[in-house]
Amino acid sequence: MRGAIRRQDVLKLVSVGGIAALSAHALHEYVPWVDYDGQAATSRKGSSPNAPAPLKMQGLVRYATLAANGHNAQPWKFETLADAIEIHPDCSRRLVAADPSDRELWISLGCALENLVVAARAMGYEPAITYPDANDVIRVSLSPATPRWSATFDAIPRRQSTRSEYDGKAVAAGQLHQLRTMPLEEGIAIHTVVDRNGVSTLAGYIYEATLRQYSNPPFLAELIRWLRFDKKEALASFDGLFSPCAGSPAVPRWLGRLFVSGAKPENLAAADVRKLESSAGAIVITSAAEGKSDWVRAGQVCQRLTLTMTLANIKSAYLNQPIEVPPLRSQLRSSLGLDAAYPQLLVRFGYANAMPRPLRRPVEQVLMPS
Repeated sequence: MRGAIRRQDVLKLVSVGGIAALSAHALHEYVPWVDYDGQAATSRKGSSPNAPAPLKMQGLVRYATLAANGHNAQPWKFETLADAIEIHPDCSRRLVAADPSDRELWISLGCALENLVVAARAMGYEPAITYPDANDVIRVSLSPATPRWSATFDAIPRRQSTRSEYDGKAVAAGQLHQLRTMPLEEGIAIHTVVDRNGVSTLAGYIYEATLRQYSNPPFLAELIRWLRFDKKEALASFDGLFSPCAGSPAVPRWLGRLFVSGAKPENLAAADVRKLESSAGAIVITSAAEGKSDWVRAGQVCQRLTLTMTLANIKSAYLNQPIEVPPLRSQLRSSLGLDAAYPQLLVRFGYANAMPRPLRRPVEQVLMPS
């Protein structure tokens, strides 16, 4: 998570009285009824292939909501029909500062689509996808079929964006080959960066992009709005970026806001570079064209990639800053020799300990009225 709060920095920011307040807050965080881990586990439970049809459809929606998405804003709505599920953008959850063109919003819907397709096959359906070429909706038609379980299906509730620093170990050549040869979608390609020069090039763009974003007041305000600094905040909304998911301590909102808004952009940029350099490498996902359906397909490939990594116990997280800053995105495209391809996502990968899992809103909150 950007703007991670280190424990030693917390102590620098509070006075003796503030430490007393912080101690009281810490006690509140650990009372039995603040069961963050239990809620996180509950939000990852789907349904079985033998469940009644309405429950199976809700189960498919649950699996879809476990997909990666920007700021954990969960910018989706689902409509369950007799023989289909539609995925709609929830524009009330747009990231106006970070994603003004809604590019990453549609990528997030593509990630949800991939989970839905994998889960549908495991639950006894054959999915057929209609992309949002004509309308702002993704339609997945569902025909009855023999259930087809896959290891990827089991990876859906286990996948997470691990935003901590990694251990620096290289990924085995065989596993790297598996990632490079993974099935893709039309017009989508992946570019693996594991050599020192390539990582150094990416690090320069990440530093500059992070510096620009954190120097931008609207971006910073939007980020703070989506940060959840303690369990109480996280459990009140079931969305947003929960501090401990990035290895930061749970603190009162006033303190977390003070730290993030007062941090030097140079320090935050350097922290993101360290995250890249601690990783085994990075993958840039590109598309041949630029449009809603291209973004959705990029999201599908991204989710497929991270699910494949999950099966190999490889952690992953996003460092999309150079792609979110238009001038740097163009420069990155040229520096990596991507020719006419459009960079859509930058995913770092490697090995690290698991972190707390983010929450997801209840299915009832993401379903459109019947």
